[in-house]
Amino acid sequence: MSAYADQRVLVVGGTSGVGLAAAHEFAAQGAATVIASRSPERLQTALTRLSGLPGPVTAQNLDMRSDEEVEKFAASAPEFDHVVVTAGETPLGRVDTLPLADAYTAMDSKFWGAYRIARSVPVRSSGSLTLVAGYLSQRPGRASALQSAINAALEALVRGLALEYAPLRVNAVSPGLLRTPLWDGLDATARENMYEAAVQRLPVGRVGEAADIAQAVLFLTSNAYTTGTTLYVDGGGMIA
Repeated sequence: MSAYADQRVLVVGGTSGVGLAAAHEFAAQGAATVIASRSPERLQTALTRLSGLPGPVTAQNLDMRSDEEVEKFAASAPEFDHVVVTAGETPLGRVDTLPLADAYTAMDSKFWGAYRIARSVPVRSSGSLTLVAGYLSQRPGRASALQSAINAALEALVRGLALEYAPLRVNAVSPGLLRTPLWDGLDATARENMYEAAVQRLPVGRVGEAADIAQAVLFLTSNAYTTGTTLYVDGGGMIA
């Protein structure tokens, strides 16, 4: 029997990309998995894609940018064994050109959203909380100062929470470039050129997939001796 067969897991942002891949892995191993998103349409699409797995999957409409919604959900939710936060929108753009309103929204979405979940949602002390940040925290680009700052803040939050919430284990996964729907808004040619440049640069010789990060998430949720850690899954991007 899988270690997750009798466990409850919440994946915030579980409708696409890393979140969907993580939800699939948990449900495939028998966990009762709840996927949360602010988009009812995406929730229904994700439920269809996750149907037929050993573990039951249910959906929760939740906007983690809202104090009221998160607190209302937390007040009625049962304790989870594991909570994973993958959601958050962080637009690219130079500090001097990115509108301040967009910068505030990004911080509210990815950092404060994770903070709200960590603050309110009940998790068993024997379980885990895992946040998804990004390797830009350590390897900033020319138009990603905001993303770098938000991801670094998430990683610092993890270290603090690991002490405050002990023995609950709190960790982060920081991915490198991934082939996910995050880039669907980019021109197809520009997107493929970006991927090809990464293939040439990265020691692993390929672009990451959402499944690569899902595997890292499940390592952190299952390893009882890991807390306060940021696991970089970037294909060698930090050293390339």
